[in-house]
Amino acid sequence: MARWLDSWLPGAAVTTAGKHPGDRLGLPATGVGSTVGFGRRLAALTVDWLLGYLIAVLFAGVDAIGGPTISWLVLGIWLLLTTVGVALFGTSPGMKLLGIGVASVGSASVIGIPRALLRTVLVALVLPPLIRDGDGRGWHDLAARTVVVRTR
Repeated sequence: MARWLDSWLPGAAVTTAGKHPGDRLGLPATGVGSTVGFGRRLAALTVDWLLGYLIAVLFAGVDAIGGPTISWLVLGIWLLLTTVGVALFGTSPGMKLLGIGVASVGSASVIGIPRALLRTVLVALVLPPLIRDGDGRGWHDLAARTVVVRTR
């Protein structure tokens, strides 16, 4: 997909990913520290979203299901869980369950609240995670200077 995007996006440099996704970032091809595919990321997002839904129902009550405010409540809880988890621990509950985490590209050891919030809000917009580069990093990862890697 990256080559297709590079062909029409103005100012985009046409690059090749290297030998494997994450090679340009100095990451291994397999095992701990290697980049994570889209499927595992989607599974982690689904776990986090379901956890947010469960907490929202526990907070608002079963009667709130199908109501006009439950979607916003789930979104707010998901944003909080993901932002705080990634900022402080480099992982959300769903990521932890699936053995993946968010790592900073560069010298920072933790992501921090501003970058984690930027990344999470862009994930909520849906489109940024779908457009990825040769290393498997979506626009949300590029903007926050992060990469999702295997932790186990």
